[in-house]
Amino acid sequence: MRCEPGLYPSIVPPYLIARLRHHPDAHVAESARRTLDLDTGVRRVRPTATPAPDRRPAAAAEEAEAAAPAAPRPHRVISDAESGDVLPGRTVRSEGDPAVDDPAVNEAYEGLGTTWLLFQEAFGRDSLDNAGLPLRATVHYLQDWDNAQWDGQRMLFGDGDGTVFNRFTLALDVIAHELTHGVTQYTANLVYRGQSGALNESVSDVFGAMAKQFGAGQTADQADWLIGAGLFTDQVQGSALRSMIEPGTAYDDDVLGKDPQPGHLDDYITTDDDNGGVHLNSGIPNRAFALAATKIGGHSWEGAGPVWYDVLTGSEITPGTDFAGFARLTVAAAAQRYGDGSDQHRAVAEAWQQVGVVTTGTGPGSDPGPVTVTRSGGFAGMRLQRTVDPDDLDASDAAEWREVLSNPSVWQGFRTATAGPPLPDGFTFTVSAPGAGIDIRAGERDLPPRLRGLLNRFLRRS
Repeated sequence: MRCEPGLYPSIVPPYLIARLRHHPDAHVAESARRTLDLDTGVRRVRPTATPAPDRRPAAAAEEAEAAAPAAPRPHRVISDAESGDVLPGRTVRSEGDPAVDDPAVNEAYEGLGTTWLLFQEAFGRDSLDNAGLPLRATVHYLQDWDNAQWDGQRMLFGDGDGTVFNRFTLALDVIAHELTHGVTQYTANLVYRGQSGALNESVSDVFGAMAKQFGAGQTADQADWLIGAGLFTDQVQGSALRSMIEPGTAYDDDVLGKDPQPGHLDDYITTDDDNGGVHLNSGIPNRAFALAATKIGGHSWEGAGPVWYDVLTGSEITPGTDFAGFARLTVAAAAQRYGDGSDQHRAVAEAWQQVGVVTTGTGPGSDPGPVTVTRSGGFAGMRLQRTVDPDDLDASDAAEWREVLSNPSVWQGFRTATAGPPLPDGFTFTVSAPGAGIDIRAGERDLPPRLRGLLNRFLRRS
């Protein structure tokens, strides 16, 4: 999975942890502050699609101990960081070992096993890389860490602060969520920003929910579709981190505030925070999956699940795929798997329609075409212009262009390129993308920082 420097995918969104810095309990506030600081520190080295070998202390021994088996079966290694930050920590349980006295160790071990079994039995996948990669997890990571995270090589689980959050190994769907970030890293490698980043988060929620249902033997109708149920203590007014079936209803607490997730594209949140709202806007594709799964009926991993898996591991998805592109691919995959016009095909198409995502637009196979950016004015009166198809840019910028071109709210309030007198002061930008219906002019100071940076990078690479 492709992430920008300083970013790792985690189960708890940064905006929620930020709220806890103002918690009346000093211990909780301090834990939140440390979590934010330590998250930033631990996110300095980014994973690539093929993680580099772990050369930290004890890693070599762990590598030998966790050698991948020849036959498809899980190979789990659970380590204990003992509230520190040295990874991987002390190995405390390996594949086939009996349970230990530490519930966090056993929960991580069993959670990895259930998730591995889901991928193997339902989708024929052998571990994250489909080649038997050992599953590594470290528990008791950092002191009272309010998070769980995939760091490109292993899963990290905090113990929570005990007032707002319980330990993060309690929830099977959280374990499966983090493990699925690894699957995405080895398959679609979705850029962790904007709509592709929200899809990255959503895919992890989708397979996390399926793992929980798989472990409980539940049908889609029987499932609660909550992500992270049990993580909050009884002092929090909330049932979970997220609701897939009803985004925005998971919690409503005096300190945490109200769950801000949208469930429809009309309510899409444009923000520079949270890597472009990846934990926020994931509610939209989350709801699409939950609606499709319940409409199809039966077990989610036998109905809608194979469709999502086909797309995630298929050849058409790209790192910059957006909501419209993903919707188009899932509708096509449902037709391919179950038949054109089948109940499953219609259920997937209707689910995307219910959340406001049409299956045409800036996704794969529906290119918005070239974009022309012009910058003029300034003290020197120089004029720069560049025309290029966003798909020809690097993956991160291509994903960001797809997001802004498919989101009309980004461009609202700017003048059309042919209207009005020149704007005073500084540079003036014009952006023309006929395929996306965009033709605007704006002064440099009128542009949001993220959009201004995107336009300047676009011109610098000419």
